[in-house]
Amino acid sequence: MAAAFHFRAVAGDGKVRTGVLHGESDKSVARELRAQGLTPVYVGLQRQKKGFDLKLPAFGGGRRSDVLFFTQELSTLLVSGVPLDRALTISSELTERGEFRAVVLDVLRLLKGGKSLADSLAAHPGCFSNLYVNMVRAGEASGSLAAIFERLSEFERTRDDLRSYIISSMIYPALLALVGLASIGVLMYFVVPRFASVFEESRMAMPLPTRLMLGASRWLQTYGWMVMAAAAGGFTALRLYIRTVPGRLWWDTARLRVPLLGDALRKAETARFARAMATLVAHSVPLVQSLGIAAAILGNRRIAGSLDAVAQGVKRGEGIAAPLKRTRQFPPLAAHLLSVGEETGKLDQMFARMADIYESDTRAAIKRFTSVFEPVIILVMGILVGILILSMLLAITSINEVAV
Repeated sequence: MAAAFHFRAVAGDGKVRTGVLHGESDKSVARELRAQGLTPVYVGLQRQKKGFDLKLPAFGGGRRSDVLFFTQELSTLLVSGVPLDRALTISSELTERGEFRAVVLDVLRLLKGGKSLADSLAAHPGCFSNLYVNMVRAGEASGSLAAIFERLSEFERTRDDLRSYIISSMIYPALLALVGLASIGVLMYFVVPRFASVFEESRMAMPLPTRLMLGASRWLQTYGWMVMAAAAGGFTALRLYIRTVPGRLWWDTARLRVPLLGDALRKAETARFARAMATLVAHSVPLVQSLGIAAAILGNRRIAGSLDAVAQGVKRGEGIAAPLKRTRQFPPLAAHLLSVGEETGKLDQMFARMADIYESDTRAAIKRFTSVFEPVIILVMGILVGILILSMLLAITSINEVAV
């Protein structure tokens, strides 16, 4: 039965055509578009969302989605046989954000000026990583640029999917803790002092829990601003320290030691490392160079720094599995998988398998962390609020006894 497929295609004059075609499958619709002299960019049952809505975080999310969109569009056009300069021109017209469109047009200008595509992309390091540039360079050298962009598109998509999952999973626990602390602060700073005035007027002896609660409230009113200022200053100082090389190393090491969360972060970095290595090794980028590129894209400096020793081991002819195991920065299974990959001569496939395993494990580890963290926060906040209410009830009970 024929279904209605939305499509987006590029005509021979470079203009974008959109619409709906009926067909048995997306492939049959794509063939029909090519028969009409159009180059299909997107064919699907749902209308394509602008910029590929990946639900990315606000900071830098637009740029990452632009790079992903650009990579997917360029891959589709190159596979369809569109010349590189024309493909870049079309990609610039399809780009929604003006800032990134300017980047694509500058890449096209450099390309027409005689530079290679890799060098043209390298002129914009804020958009295209070392891995991206080196992959394109390998594709130009091997004549497989279309296949390289297909692989890069998959790499960018999986990396952003994992990042989005981690961030979205951590939003609720963080918000829960913030709301809980804010609620306690409001009770202690505004509600308890008004409640205390009743006891001061009665001049009665208050129960010990009530006296402790009122004392804490007075201390918060007197020194609360100093505590907040000290906390803000400490947070600022910590951020400045983390921006230094030793500070970043200390911070990344400390995060790996946090129960449950450290395990999730280690697996996430392992997945990112494996996905990058699978992409690079599959396209004949030298192993030592691949390790350097992969280290540059890792977010944890402790784990990234350990790859220097792995690269030295590779140079000594030890392979990659044994030096990786000696670092003790990666899960034990990683070294065993790579050992099998070296024995079978399928290292790229084993890296890809390793990435799949640890992306799945990362999601499971994050789920375990949030399943423990959320009840703990609720329990702690419940206990604190319960103590406040109990202290008030004890005081009210004592007033009633005196009145009787």
